[in-house]
Amino acid sequence: MEIYLDNSATTRCYDEVAELMTTVMTQAYGNPSSLHSKGLEAEKYIKEATDAIAGTLKVKDKEILYTSGGTESDNLAIIGSCMANRRSGNHIITTKIEHPAVLEPIEFLKEQGFEVDYLSVDRNGLIDIEELNRVLRKDTILVSVMHTNNEIGSIEPIDQIGSLLKAADHKILFHVDAVQGFGKAHIYPKRSGIDLLSVSGHKIHGPKGTGFLYIDEKVKIKPIIFGGGQQKGLRSGTENVPSIAGLGMAVRLIYKDLDKKLENMYDLKEYFINELRKTEGVAQINGIGDDPRLSAPHIISVSFEDIRAEVLLHALEEREIYVSSGSACSSNKPSVSKTLTSIGLDRKYLDSTIRFSLSFDTTREDICHTVDTLREILPFLRRFVRK
Repeated sequence: MEIYLDNSATTRCYDEVAELMTTVMTQAYGNPSSLHSKGLEAEKYIKEATDAIAGTLKVKDKEILYTSGGTESDNLAIIGSCMANRRSGNHIITTKIEHPAVLEPIEFLKEQGFEVDYLSVDRNGLIDIEELNRVLRKDTILVSVMHTNNEIGSIEPIDQIGSLLKAADHKILFHVDAVQGFGKAHIYPKRSGIDLLSVSGHKIHGPKGTGFLYIDEKVKIKPIIFGGGQQKGLRSGTENVPSIAGLGMAVRLIYKDLDKKLENMYDLKEYFINELRKTEGVAQINGIGDDPRLSAPHIISVSFEDIRAEVLLHALEEREIYVSSGSACSSNKPSVSKTLTSIGLDRKYLDSTIRFSLSFDTTREDICHTVDTLREILPFLRRFVRK
C-alpha cells in the first residue's frame, strides 16, 4: 500500500493534464510564433491556459507571464523589479523563513549594493506587522513575503501587508511567493495589493518545469532572459506549449469545488494531528498555533523525541510511506532549517522533524495506516538512539 505524503515537494500529475500534454505534443506541435495554422493552433492552447489562470486570480490575461517554475518566477520578480526601479531606492524587505528561491536572488542583489532587512517570525512562523512598519524606509522598493511557508504551513497576513504597503507608499512593490498557497486558497492579487505573484505548476498536479508570474500591468520590470523577444520581451524563448496547456488544465481542476475540497482536507489534517498527539514519541506539532485551520490545510510539521528525521524517513519509506525531512529544494544540503530555527524550535528537535504534506486525494485510510505505522516503528527506532 503506497502512501504519498510529500505533496509539498511535488504532486502526481493529473491524468487529464498528462493526456492533454500528449495531444499537444503529438498533434498541436507548431511553434506559437509561426503565422501558419499550426502556429495558431498552438497559440490557442496558450490563450486557453491564460484565460483559466487569469480568471482564477481575477486579473488581466496580459498580466500572466509563463516561466519554468517557482524559482524562475521568484528570480524574475525580485531581480527584474529591483533593477527596473533602482532609481526609486535600494532597500528590500523580506523574511527569515523565505524559500531559497527568494533568499538567494536577494543575496545577489545585496552584492549589487542593495540593502536588506529580514523580518523575524513568532513561534508559529508569522511576521509582526508592526515590525514591518518600523523597518519601512523612504527608499524601500520591494517587500517579498511568502503566502504559505513550505516547511511548517504558516499563512502570512498577506492582506494586512498589502494594505500597509499601499498606505505607506504606492511605489513600494509587494511580491508574494505563492508556490505553496496557490491551489490551497483563494488568492486575488488586486484585492490584496499584490504586485507580483509566483506560482509553480508541479505543486498543483501540473507538469514539472512550469509556472507563471503575475505582474501587475503598472509594474516596471526588466527581463533576466534575453533572446527572441517572446512574451513581450520579458521572457525570451519559444513557449513550452504542452506544459503551458497542462498547467492551465491543472489550474482549472484544482480550483474546481475548491471550498469543498479544502473543508475535507482540513478535517483530515485535524484528525491526523489529534492522532499524532496521542502517539508516544511525538514531541510537538509546529506552526499550527491554537487553530490548525489558520495554517495551510496540507502541511503538518512534526518533531519527534530521540529519533533523527532521516532515520524515520527511511523507516517509513521501507513501508512505502513517503514523507520529507524539510524543503525538497534544499534537502540535499547539509544545513539547518532556517524556518525551524527562526520559530525558536528547541535545538534537539532541529534534526528530528518530519514534514507530512497531503493532497486532495489523501484519504482517511492513508492517515490511519500512517499513524499505525508510526506507533509500531517509533518505539523500535528509539531503542537505538545514543544517550
